[in-house]
Amino acid sequence: MPAAVIMEENFDQLLDQCEAQELEAPGGITTPQVYAQMLALYLLNNDMNNARYLWKRIPQAIKSANPELAAIWAVGQRIWQRDFPGIYTAIAAHQWSENILPVMEVLRESSRQRAYSLVAQAYTSITAEDFAAFVGYTVEEAVKGVVSQGWQADPATRMVMPKKPGRGCRFPLNHTHFSSGSFSHIY
Repeated sequence: MPAAVIMEENFDQLLDQCEAQELEAPGGITTPQVYAQMLALYLLNNDMNNARYLWKRIPQAIKSANPELAAIWAVGQRIWQRDFPGIYTAIAAHQWSENILPVMEVLRESSRQRAYSLVAQAYTSITAEDFAAFVGYTVEEAVKGVVSQGWQADPATRMVMPKKPGRGCRFPLNHTHFSSGSFSHIY
């Protein structure tokens, strides 16, 4: 069942199972555990549209009775706002159940990788303090980690200078960005 799938960290298969359980549930209302897993997995996939619509269709009584759902949604709100320090704080603020903890750990790390990539693409220099908050580490951990990856750090100015990424994008764009209709009138 889903617990075995979590152990294998096969999150796509788990999401498929959760979606099937929701569709097959009497009246379309499934268990809080399934809702929590689906919501966390949508966030992990950066599928904010499905996460938002799932949150809207979860019955209020289930939301109220399950604080973990609200905690997952708090993480989702930070992702939606692109508040990277807030993402790490919201993840650390809750004692996650054994079904959700592996997803949240991977979500925290994927958020960090996204933050590293964004900094590398957008900044020529950034203060060590701002950079550390952006990636969710202490200043020492953040600077030590990027220096080992070829970035520059100036202890006198406390600035970090990212190594510019190659031509390839490390994080592929979600195809839904292009199907939103925002490019429909470019001529």
